[in-house]
Amino acid sequence: MHCRRHVGRWLAIIIASLALVAARASQDGPARRILILVIDGLRPDYVTREAMPRLVRLGERGIVFTAHHSVVPTVTRVNGSSLVTGAYPETHGLLGNAIYIPSVSGTRVLDTGAREDLQEVERAEGRLLTAPSLGEILEQAGKKLLAIGSGTTGSAYVLDQAAANRAIIHSDYVLPADLSARVLQRLGPVPPRGTPNTAQHRRAVDAFLAFGIDDLRADVTIVWLNDPDATAHAKGIGSAPARESIAAVDSELGRIEDGLKAKGLLDRTDVIVATDHGFSTHTGGFRLEALVEPFAERMLDGSRDIVVAEGAVHIRGPVDPARTARIVAALQGKPEVGAIFTRPRPDGGMEGVVPGTLSFEIARWNHPRSGEILVSANWTAQANAAGYAGMTTQTGVAGHGATSPYDIHNTLIAAGPDFREHTVSAVPTGNVDIAPTVLRLLGLPIPPSMTGRVIAEALRGGPAPTSVGVAKATELVRNGDGSYVLTAHVSVAAGHRYLDFTEVARR
Repeated sequence: MHCRRHVGRWLAIIIASLALVAARASQDGPARRILILVIDGLRPDYVTREAMPRLVRLGERGIVFTAHHSVVPTVTRVNGSSLVTGAYPETHGLLGNAIYIPSVSGTRVLDTGAREDLQEVERAEGRLLTAPSLGEILEQAGKKLLAIGSGTTGSAYVLDQAAANRAIIHSDYVLPADLSARVLQRLGPVPPRGTPNTAQHRRAVDAFLAFGIDDLRADVTIVWLNDPDATAHAKGIGSAPARESIAAVDSELGRIEDGLKAKGLLDRTDVIVATDHGFSTHTGGFRLEALVEPFAERMLDGSRDIVVAEGAVHIRGPVDPARTARIVAALQGKPEVGAIFTRPRPDGGMEGVVPGTLSFEIARWNHPRSGEILVSANWTAQANAAGYAGMTTQTGVAGHGATSPYDIHNTLIAAGPDFREHTVSAVPTGNVDIAPTVLRLLGLPIPPSMTGRVIAEALRGGPAPTSVGVAKATELVRNGDGSYVLTAHVSVAAGHRYLDFTEVARR
């Protein structure tokens, strides 16, 4: 209920501000269109002239950001939520790819990749995200967001999670329902999912060219392509299928630009190419549920009182600080465990309530839905057989989710009538900065719920990137005997803090 009151207050502020914007609407120039193309799991070092010539050329005519950041946890639905709310998980409340919501189930972990699980959260809590998102804000201004996705059903759903008139075209469903028949008639049946998922990517781009431009006339479109992420998960970073998937999504960017140009719209469209997170090779060993199992106790119904949702440890029932500290101490002794975060101390600071842990505040993860402990896998800079640096102790072939620089550091490139040309910026930016920047481009007010910043140095007429001061800092914490030392590396730009990465030293 507390979260709903906050959202209502923010929406009231937005509506009042938009009334002023509407009064000036007749004086606006030619309508701007904004396309956000999310290429899932696109490491910056994938973007080469040989592998992605169209994206390199887009960057050359626009601006390339060399210090862009994923939101922690570095997983898809967390970053999708941050992209559309302009806020960290501490505000929007979607805390992982797997989440624990007791109002839905006391024992079951929900998969945010499944739309059905997200709808269960909506029914139980009134809202999925506890912050206003672009779809709602644009709707209040008489504008439209269109979300198109070839990934999971949940990945598309979070992009427009609360607008009254959702417009989503996904491989498995279409909203509103009366749009579904038109999409099927014009685009034909959905091709089977592949690895790479090239046919479904093509259909997603066809949907943008066919519906986003002429039919729905969306002011902002988000096209989310689930490669190279899905292919690299299955086949590994640098594998032949992963390289093929990178070439395929680059070709789809080319089709988007060529389609806009053919319609005379390229010079009136701001194209933002982003990604949700980086990617690492996995070496195995990190199994959080097994590590905390010895500390679980049986409840009256026979179920365990510890629930692990991805990297989050939730303890059901009253908080027992001594047991939390014992769990943390055990984790600190395991070499496969990396950074550990706990709730903030009453007196503030960057150390968590358990000595030798970082506060949730440094990860911007302190929300009423948070667990007691957030844990990241450990990492090294070692390269894989294909020459790509970055390994974590997670299971599987390859993936993301850790607080390593290879998972946090990701891609952002933009070009269009509002962006600087022929520019490279080393000023730190993050996925939370995209939504407020989009609102600035549209001349709309930015709600106080958006804790990201407008990337002013990227815009024509804004300050030069070289004039923006950037500070670097470290936060170091250690356990009682000094056997576990945890360091957070942080950047600060324009008054906003970004977590660059964490590292652990053990003795």
